[in-house]
Amino acid sequence: MSETLNPLLLAFMAGLFTWVMTSAGAALVFLFKEINKNILNIMLGFAAGVMVAASFWSLLLPATEIAKEENMVEWMPVIIGFAAGGAFLILMDKVLPHLHPNSKDGSPEGMPSNLRKSILLVFAITLHNIPEGFAVGVAFGAMANEGVTFAAAIVVALGIGIQNLPEGAAVSIPLRKEGYSRRKSFMIGQLSGAVEPVAALLGAYFAMNMAYLLPYTLSFAAGAMIYVVVEELIPESQSEEHSHGATIGSMSGFLLMTFLDIALG
Repeated sequence: MSETLNPLLLAFMAGLFTWVMTSAGAALVFLFKEINKNILNIMLGFAAGVMVAASFWSLLLPATEIAKEENMVEWMPVIIGFAAGGAFLILMDKVLPHLHPNSKDGSPEGMPSNLRKSILLVFAITLHNIPEGFAVGVAFGAMANEGVTFAAAIVVALGIGIQNLPEGAAVSIPLRKEGYSRRKSFMIGQLSGAVEPVAALLGAYFAMNMAYLLPYTLSFAAGAMIYVVVEELIPESQSEEHSHGATIGSMSGFLLMTFLDIALG
């Protein structure tokens, strides 16, 4: 299959899969009006663990190996790409008007705007999910240059999809508790994954057409994902006084992604 299908098509299909998983999680709002805060924290911790493991096993480690094979200074692409990924999201965080679903004071971030709250929420979620889709796309694009195996690219998509399931619920159910209708809560929740097929195409294009930058591109995706983990997922999952559940969730997510990458990659 990997030899007959274009990596761009594979990346797009994988992006659609991660979107479907997000939508499935968001659809839980039709079954539950609210979710126990401890359970929510475990879910967010799990998502954080998956993203950290994916960043290392599926992005940074291959970037180092490719840099070595291309006779580059091994640490340079990783350091530069990783820092650029974080810097990009910091810039977007400052520029794009957005409102995080679990904002304590309800104040929008980014540039001032008169946009509706629901649109600001969608922007925040979009900003969160761009790195995930980009990482999926980069993995499939790198496959075209034999930087990543087909199985490893599948593992990246599977890992992101698995962690999108609780993420979708973590967005839609709290919105329902805030007074949004089930339908609107679901729509906003599933929109958190709508950007991923597009980001996946973009990531695959860069990886395929700029092979000499592949170690930088892989590291860029990892840096952006780690930024999201440290900026949002971990602080939110650790918001309660007793955070053992969130910590165990993070470790479980990391172990699951590690198992998938080693066993299937």
